[in-house]
Amino acid sequence: MPIRNYDPTDHAAVSRICLLTGAGGTDATGQFESDELIPDIWARPYLALEPDWAWVVDEGSGALGYILCAPNTRSFTESYREQWLPVLAQRYEHVDPPRTDDEKMRHLGFWPDRMLIAEVDEYPAHLHIDLLPELQGKGYGRALIDTLVGALREQGVPGCISRWTRPTPGRERSTTVSDSPSYRQAAPTTRSSGFGSSRGSQRTSRARR
Repeated sequence: MPIRNYDPTDHAAVSRICLLTGAGGTDATGQFESDELIPDIWARPYLALEPDWAWVVDEGSGALGYILCAPNTRSFTESYREQWLPVLAQRYEHVDPPRTDDEKMRHLGFWPDRMLIAEVDEYPAHLHIDLLPELQGKGYGRALIDTLVGALREQGVPGCISRWTRPTPGRERSTTVSDSPSYRQAAPTTRSSGFGSSRGSQRTSRARR
């Protein structure tokens, strides 16, 4: 399986994948005032702050899919606030309260506390995973999840929140399910949370010991 650790030379490809899957798994090009907005919120902070917790699928022509993780959401939120918010502030205006879809998406970028859901201590890690359409259905998503699960287990991280798609801002749903053979189901509940509002479907899993 052609999965490898993220390399800084993958930065542009990961950003592109994030944009091309940024509208609920489909192309978000032209959806917002700047095509840089989606990767500036959902990919680049992780590449900047947690590059060792990123993996890509590369069949030989460059990255076509990725998984990004913050193994400790509380620490990541602090780093995001201190190091990434200044980057966003140089690029975008923060309108609060937001009214347009563009302002709502920007607001999510300026709101790191959205990541601090009620379950953050029980499930301290969170991830993003995206694959271009040509990779889907080949088992790469499962392989990326399993790669991350193994790394989390090695570090003693007990659980992970996963977010799969970016919906229209304000239309969120989160579901607790089992993500991987390496994880087990946390609880048979469905709920909404500020964390899920970032990208939509939210799945909560606990690592098997």
